[in-house]
This record gives sequence, structure tokens and C-alpha cells, in this order.
Amino acid sequence: MKILYLETSSKNCSVAVSDNEKLLCLCEEVSENYKQSESLHTYVEWAMEGAEISLKDIEAISLGKGPGSYTGLRIGAASAKGFCYGLRVPLIAVNSLESMIEPFLGDNYDLVIPLVDARRMEVYTAVYDGKTGQELSETEAKILDEASFEEFKDKKVLFVGDGAKKAKDILNLPGAVFKDDVYPSAQYLISKTMKKIQNQEFEDMAYFEPFYLKDFHGVKKKPS
Repeated sequence: MKILYLETSSKNCSVAVSDNEKLLCLCEEVSENYKQSESLHTYVEWAMEGAEISLKDIEAISLGKGPGSYTGLRIGAASAKGFCYGLRVPLIAVNSLESMIEPFLGDNYDLVIPLVDARRMEVYTAVYDGKTGQELSETEAKILDEASFEEFKDKKVLFVGDGAKKAKDILNLPGAVFKDDVYPSAQYLISKTMKKIQNQEFEDMAYFEPFYLKDFHGVKKKPS
């Protein structure tokens, strides 16, 4: 089964193609300027070329549904729906935080905690078992302070994501490890996507919305 994966929730614009669980091609770039609008469809074309297949061979679309950048999520969702309608294939949606922990499962950490930078001292986060990847606490928007995650001070904890940088400066967890160069990646949507396909967990395209987690706060225009 050929599957196209889109992950646009962060500064990493990421596209992958798989044949079942085998990764055929990955195209991605981390940009401070959030290049999803200008790069996504180019990366899809490159991924198709790299995988040596065409769009008509794609049998499902998988989307990293967030949380993350409001604009990035809207671009990804619109593209995913467009491909699904055009190709008449199902949509699978995976929590983007789960793609962040995937590379680190089994690395001898008790817990892996993704931290996606929101505004000021806020992050999007959840807590996962470091061995099984089981979700131990639900995804939430959390304001960091010195007491955050202190209940895990006796555990081996890995914090991943661009929110880890500010977390390292404020959290009172000297034994924790922080990796701030980790972003959601399309290649790490594969295993969760295959499980959802096996369980027939497809999205209803008419009602699907990305996992924004909270309302969009735009810049208010000054009255003229």
C-alpha cells in the first residue's frame, strides 16, 4: 500500500512516501520562515520522483494533525483533503507529538516528553512512556514554570522539541536531557498510520479539522 505523508505543523515542512512500513522517500527542510505554503507541493513532487511512483499510485494520505503552527496546520489539512478528494483515497491523521517521540523510544528513558514552542513560556506537550510510546498524559497547552514536571525528578526524562530550549533554562530537573533540534517529521508518522489503517481509523473529511488545541491569535490591525 503506497501512502503519502504530510507534516506541516512546525518549522519543518516534511513529506514522505512509504510502501506499507517501508520508507521510499523523504523530503523535508527546517526553516525559520515556515515555508509550507511555498514548498509543500514541490516536496510532494520530489517525493514522488524519489519514490519512483506517481500520485495515482497513492492509496491513502496521512497527515500530522498538530498541535503546532496554526497556519502550517491549515495548509497541511487543505492539501491533504485536496489529495484525498482528487485521488478518492482515505485520510489518516496522527498527533504530531507522536512523530517527535518515535525516534527515541527504547533509548533507555523512562519518559519522552515533546515540547512544541508556543508563545512566551507556553508549550504544547504530552507525556509518553519511553519504552512503549504509550500516552501517559493527554496533549495540552502548558505554561512552564520551575515546578513544571517536578513529579518526574526521579525519572530518566528526555525532553524533545523546539520548546526544550526555554524549558532547560527554567525547569528544576538537573538529571533530564534536552534536545531542542527535534521537529515533527513525516517519516515518523508511518508506524502509527499503519496501525490506524489496520483498525480502519479513517477521518471523516467533511468534518475533519487539525488539532489546533487553542484558538488562533492573529495580529490586530491598528484602526486607520
